[in-house]
Amino acid sequence: MGVDGCGQMCKCILILFSALFAIVGFAMVGLGLGLRLSSGTRGLFDIDLETQEFVIFVVVLLVLGTLMLIVSICGFHGACSENISSLGVFSVLLGIMAGVEIGIGVLVFMRSQEVSQRLANLYASLYAQYVNKQDPSLGATLKIIHEAFGCCGVGGGVELFVRDTCPKIGILETFTRSNCPSVILNLFQDKAPLIMGFFLATAALMIVALVCSSVLKKAIKDASSAPPYLLLSSHTISHILPDPALYPAPTVTVPMAEEA
Repeated sequence: MGVDGCGQMCKCILILFSALFAIVGFAMVGLGLGLRLSSGTRGLFDIDLETQEFVIFVVVLLVLGTLMLIVSICGFHGACSENISSLGVFSVLLGIMAGVEIGIGVLVFMRSQEVSQRLANLYASLYAQYVNKQDPSLGATLKIIHEAFGCCGVGGGVELFVRDTCPKIGILETFTRSNCPSVILNLFQDKAPLIMGFFLATAALMIVALVCSSVLKKAIKDASSAPPYLLLSSHTISHILPDPALYPAPTVTVPMAEEA
């Protein structure tokens, strides 16, 4: 069975989309497992109000990363083997994730102050635990946050404890670098519409993948319901052509030219 045209193009798009989801999913699950199983952070999962944001952060990483891996597996299997059942599971899970993305974007826009405060508290918890335990998983998490927000610790330009996880910049720029809690608070409060747009754009990409999945499923069904090609052979041709004994070939009389 094979598809062509729009179905083939959608098949390639789904394979690329599934590869991207697999990379991001592996990264999230790996980071979440590192934070969950590390000897320095394992005790934080005893219910404690001071580390509640950190626990929620790790759980979200693991759940979302696992869901993305499942989506990517279904997408790969459905697109490569043209399996309608796998594409159906892929569409359902991707539709759920698109709805979650839209909900998060609207929530960030409507409750930007509360969201920014919780994220600032999460960063403060990560920072304090890294300073106390020097755990590599926490260091990797701080490095990701510092690179994403362009900030450095709670001291900014005069940060002393986590400077090794901060982005490398020039000497003059070091003194003007902002601290992360203030950057996080200002970003989510001042640029809430932009952040909502990011989540909505991500959801739009997922919806495009959903449309491609629907087009590919329709192309697979059309290809499977098309009549098979008739392979011609000498045996087949003998059945198609009439029997010469029953249907003799007509004789054609050619008139002779008269002699002068």
